[in-house]
Amino acid sequence: MEFALITGATSGIGYELAILFAENGYGLILVSSNQERLENVKKQLNEKYNIPIHIYEQDLTRQGAASELYQKIKMDHLSVTVLINNAGFGLVGATDKIDLQKDEEMITINVTNLVSLSKLVIADMYRQKRGKILNVSSTGAFQPGPYTSTYFASKAFVLSYGRAIRYEAKPKGVQVSTLCPGATKTGFFSREGTTTPADAMSAEVVARIAYRGLMNNKEVIIPGLKNRLLQLFPLKLKMFAVAKMKHQ
Repeated sequence: MEFALITGATSGIGYELAILFAENGYGLILVSSNQERLENVKKQLNEKYNIPIHIYEQDLTRQGAASELYQKIKMDHLSVTVLINNAGFGLVGATDKIDLQKDEEMITINVTNLVSLSKLVIADMYRQKRGKILNVSSTGAFQPGPYTSTYFASKAFVLSYGRAIRYEAKPKGVQVSTLCPGATKTGFFSREGTTTPADAMSAEVVARIAYRGLMNNKEVIIPGLKNRLLQLFPLKLKMFAVAKMKHQ
């Protein structure tokens, strides 16, 4: 049985990807920091799909949480065919105003534990000579983000890291793709403390584009024509636009 491990799996893009993998016959390993939501998602999916679903409550904002999660999965004798590093969040504000602990937690979930889980899982994939990894970055990865500085920087790291390990993994039979969505209708903006843009894409559409891109071994996946065209704008113009949008 092929299993897809999805972090941040109880809402938004992660949840929609779980549905797509279930539709395509994959077993699921779903991860979230909320046990109740995990159980609800498992129940919903079990009603529609005849696949094994394993759930793990894990707070990936904690140092060492990825290693703990990996050990739990190994103890349950599960082999990961596809890894989706989707868990993460953003913060808005001037860098001196954002709470230091929250900033550190964001770096831990967006960067540190993403790298840890990738390193642990990719080693197993190398031994199996197959596997796929999808790291979720953002269109924010393509320019610095005034008033959302750490978040954009963390996503730039994810993009750079994904491209690098893709190069390493190719001769070993493992595929690595990076998803860079723009504004998406999820709980992201409410947690960030801002309003979801009116033109945000639906999580379902983004997930379908991401799934198709991953299965086609695309290096960088940017859903939406508008989001792709925006990358043609000069860097300083994009920074100005971000600052104006985030600095209320």
